[in-house]
Amino acid sequence: MSGKNDTGKHDVAVALGYDHGTGEAPRVLAKGRGAVAERIIESAQEHGVHVEENPILAEALSQVELDDKIPEDLYRAVAEVISFVLYQTRNKR
Repeated sequence: MSGKNDTGKHDVAVALGYDHGTGEAPRVLAKGRGAVAERIIESAQEHGVHVEENPILAEALSQVELDDKIPEDLYRAVAEVISFVLYQTRNKR
């Protein structure tokens, strides 16, 4: 997830990890602001990972500690993003 400021630069970025086989909630794998956020976005793009532009969700997820599971109150929003990404991935094949 990421959010941009008025200059088009990413203010915040959060990378999530999710293994649907475990049944566990997604975890925060990386997060940052400014130059760190830009590097997270670049790395995701270099590795073919979808980047979702959602500043409100990115800001909320940035409050979660690294390697912690996302809180229950964010399950629905994150699930919608994951579902969309999986749908897009399947339709590209």
